[in-house]
Amino acid sequence: MLSTLSATVGAQGQEPGDSAVRNVVHLSAVATVELVRDQLGVSLSTSREGQDAGQVQAQLRQALEAALAEARKAARPGQLQVQTGSFSLHPRTGSKGQIVGWTGSAELLIEGRDVAAVSQLAGRLGTLSVQRVVFSLSREAREKVESEVRTQAIERFRAQADEVARSFGFGGWALREVHVNAGESSPGLPPPRAMAMRAAGSEDAALPVEPGRSQVSVTVNGAVQLLRP
Repeated sequence: MLSTLSATVGAQGQEPGDSAVRNVVHLSAVATVELVRDQLGVSLSTSREGQDAGQVQAQLRQALEAALAEARKAARPGQLQVQTGSFSLHPRTGSKGQIVGWTGSAELLIEGRDVAAVSQLAGRLGTLSVQRVVFSLSREAREKVESEVRTQAIERFRAQADEVARSFGFGGWALREVHVNAGESSPGLPPPRAMAMRAAGSEDAALPVEPGRSQVSVTVNGAVQLLRP
């Protein structure tokens, strides 16, 4: 678990006699935890071309339905979820603008926290090819640590306020305003991996995957008024 702290002293109020705006300090505290990304998403697709639009559409539907039938056998709520993606059909035109054929594509999306099951399923869907592989942090994993990280950030903010008050010879402080923000980042995350895995003999092979890590951070920004002893 990592944490960082920072503080800046705000300017005094423009009116020296106005105690409401004097001796105000602006502080910022950040707490961060790093987690292994626990959810895998895979996009699979196929494309077809032909002179007849209906035939191309039928071929796409056949490939997609075959993959769906296999994927639904493995589906489990939260662990492995399946949904259809884009389904498109476009005309191809010749030099004079006339339609000379049709091209189309169909997409299937699978994702879940059972990384092994997702990667194995993606590797055996023979009618579709893997196009994109993306790891992410599940909502459950993020929410599990956010409360802990928020508490740490608030404690660090309070510790900074105590230290600044003592350093300037004040007896304490009062909170004037505060903002608490949570976020997630993936340091050094490469772009989603594009793949074309339908080589001979690869139908039953699981995808080679490596999850990497994400950071969940909570930042506390605010202002405190320093109080005389």
